[in-house]
Amino acid sequence: MTARRLTAAAMTTAAVTAAIAVPASAADHRPHRQSVEISRVQYDSPGPENRSNRSLNHEWVEITNNTRHAVNLSGWTLSSRDGRTYTFHHYRLGGRSTVRVHTGVGRDTRRDVYQDRRNYVWDNHADTATLRNDHRRLVDEVSWGRHHHQGRR
Repeated sequence: MTARRLTAAAMTTAAVTAAIAVPASAADHRPHRQSVEISRVQYDSPGPENRSNRSLNHEWVEITNNTRHAVNLSGWTLSSRDGRTYTFHHYRLGGRSTVRVHTGVGRDTRRDVYQDRRNYVWDNHADTATLRNDHRRLVDEVSWGRHHHQGRR
C-alpha cells in the first residue's frame, strides 16, 4: 500500500509540475517586444508637401519605452537610410512613455522633440528608420516601401 501511495503522489506531483510549466513555455513563444522600439512612423506628411514647418512637423517617428523604468536616450541616434541623423541630447524617456521625433522646428518637450530641419527626412516611397544607442548598437529598425522586409527587421 505504501509503494502505491508513493507512486500516486509522485505521479500527481509530476502532473502538477507539467501543468505549471506549460504556461511558462508558451510565454517563451510570444513575439519578443523590445524594451525601446520605433513604435510608429509618419513618413508621408499629410496635406501638401510644401516644406512649411507645419508640413515638416507632420512627418515624425515615435520611440516607445516599454519598460517601467526611464531610459537615458542621450547620445542615441535616429537615422534614415541615406544617413540623415538626429541625435538625442539630454533626454530621458520615462517608463511606459513615447516621444515623437518631428522633422521640423519646434520647442522640445517630454513628449515631442524636433530635428530643426528645413527639408523632409523620410522618403515616402521607400526608407528605413534606424534607432541606435549611445554605443552605436542597433536598437530597432523599421522599413517601408520597395526595399522593406514586411515591416520590422
